[in-house]
Amino acid sequence: MSKQEIIICKNLKEDIRKAVSSHKYDKMFVLTDEHTKDLCLPLVEDILSIKEAIHICIGVEDVNKTLESLSHVWTELSCKGATRHSLLINIGGGMVTDLGGFAAATFKRGISYINIPTTLLSMVDAAVGGKTGINFNGLKNEIGAFAPASHVIIDCNFLKTLDLKNILSGYAEMLKHGLISSEDERKELLGFNFCDEIDYGRLQELVGKSVFIKEKIVEQDPFEKNIRKALNLGHTIGHAFESLALKREHHMLHGYAVAWGIVCELYLSFLKTNFPKDKLYQTVSFIKENYGKMPFTCKDYDTLYELMTHDKKNDTADTINFTLLSEAGVIKINQTATKEEIFESLDFYCETMG
Repeated sequence: MSKQEIIICKNLKEDIRKAVSSHKYDKMFVLTDEHTKDLCLPLVEDILSIKEAIHICIGVEDVNKTLESLSHVWTELSCKGATRHSLLINIGGGMVTDLGGFAAATFKRGISYINIPTTLLSMVDAAVGGKTGINFNGLKNEIGAFAPASHVIIDCNFLKTLDLKNILSGYAEMLKHGLISSEDERKELLGFNFCDEIDYGRLQELVGKSVFIKEKIVEQDPFEKNIRKALNLGHTIGHAFESLALKREHHMLHGYAVAWGIVCELYLSFLKTNFPKDKLYQTVSFIKENYGKMPFTCKDYDTLYELMTHDKKNDTADTINFTLLSEAGVIKINQTATKEEIFESLDFYCETMG
């Protein structure tokens, strides 16, 4: 898998010009959703190349990360003359970069694309690392491909268009990166203050560190055969929470599901790999204070378990795989847990999150 160039912006428009000029293309297309079309595209559209690009727009939020939206993008590319030498620029959150990346990976067997993530979640997770895809059959990211963007251009000024909930959604992935990196990183992330006015300059520094952590892991294991599985911390149970929300037709921000999944999977880490109890409760306290709680009861446990059995990380149909920790930065991949242990982690969640 080819390496992405990650650009932590100092001058957004100049960085976009440089990234675009590195491509030889016949036509340029820009993909946004309805929100980023209004809020983010105006910040860059006076760059000549983007101004002259053909614009494609899809619906907002994860409910539109579907085969129908993907088909719309393919249709627009096809009907408006895209070739194998065309360039697609995705401007948006994780839904846009995931779906747009998959559209680029599959149209005419692959065209080049650039990601300009506009949410914190997409900056530190979806836009980086080369995973693309859509939801299918009620399951998160069920269809997709490894296909990295040529460039990922990160500018935290876009975050000023977001509400606190969407910033916290991305921060959950940063917290995950801190947990799998080191105790110093974990402490630093738990110390960031969301109560006062957000320090976007400081946040951009933390984003740069977070992206570096993910990029370093992806370079070692681009196709998730080994250490890249570390990035799945919180996601096995987190994806089950998201899928349950989809079944209920209730929108859930991905990062909130990951944060709640981290609560359960750190408990499994405590139970199975001796993750320190004090650090478990420190992390859970931060998540409880900032993310609240997902409403579910013991009546939902079997449904959640069934959803976990469909997780792509499982080796067989009757085992559920986890990434666990024995300490911050000490990663234990390819761990399994019994149904009883998973239910115990859900009990812990319900008891500690209130």
